Amino acid sequence: MSLRSAKPVKLAAFDIDGTLMPSVGTRMSERTMASLRAAVAAGVEVVIATGRRAAYAMPLLEPIGLPAATVLISSNGANTRDFAGNLMDCFYLSLPTARALCAELRPFGGTMVFTFDREGPGELVLESLDRLHDRIALWVDANLPYIEQVDPLERVFDRGEAPMQGMICGTVAQMTAAEQHLLGTPFAAEIEMHRTEYAERDLSILDILPLGCNKGVALAKLASRLGVAREAVMAVGDNWNDVEMLRWAGQPVLMCNASPALREEGERSGWLLSRATNDEDGAVLSLEDALPAVPDGQGTNAHGDVALAGKG
Repeated sequence: MSLRSAKPVKLAAFDIDGTLMPSVGTRMSERTMASLRAAVAAGVEVVIATGRRAAYAMPLLEPIGLPAATVLISSNGANTRDFAGNLMDCFYLSLPTARALCAELRPFGGTMVFTFDREGPGELVLESLDRLHDRIALWVDANLPYIEQVDPLERVFDRGEAPMQGMICGTVAQMTAAEQHLLGTPFAAEIEMHRTEYAERDLSILDILPLGCNKGVALAKLASRLGVAREAVMAVGDNWNDVEMLRWAGQPVLMCNASPALREEGERSGWLLSRATNDEDGAVLSLEDALPAVPDGQGTNAHGDVALAGKG
């Protein structure tokens, strides 16, 4: 599929980790940030769609310099707001379901984390900080100001506050088994599950959301709200939690650094494969290919010609 022959892109949605972000470090490249700003100047609605919650995503996004009205789809679609913090949508797991998930998932070796729609301590609640730190130390260290420990975890729901999202992480085998187990329980009719896998680290994160919450649904609602046709929407992602977004978008782009299994899925589905990895600005190269009037970080367009910011 050639993006240059497709309908002009009016909305471009990007995942963060493994897509806009390099594999190492906590800052996007100057090239990536410049291209995103240029796309906005050219009239493209740039949207960020991530599995991260908003407070964990914004420190990575603020240096780009996008407008405050830029939309952030976070927690895999459970929460949609703009960069200024204005809420558009938020969805919650039911209290009985969230409470029951604690016992259902304990046998699978991971540590359950619940995300609540608040800022500060108690935004993330888990049972054992030490067990989670053994598995995802960088995440724990970055989120310490937001974490509260409650043991047993079920007690957090005595407060009567419903979470947006549950998360459990462990090995790929553990989380595959956990997902299969939940599909066989009565809760399967009340939840949606999304996996993010890092095979090279034997790490898998299973997010558990209210039924109907995913990046694709959130993106479709936003496009409808903005009056943008599906065919004019580009979506760029690299992992399994991006699949619904890629399936919905009229112009889906799978990062070439995606896992072999996901690349096979992309080939079957007819998705475009990025021509460079996340470490080589592959996400915005795909955007530049679709919008050759948008300058890259060097001030030239996708064809190497000098381009004017905002033209197109």
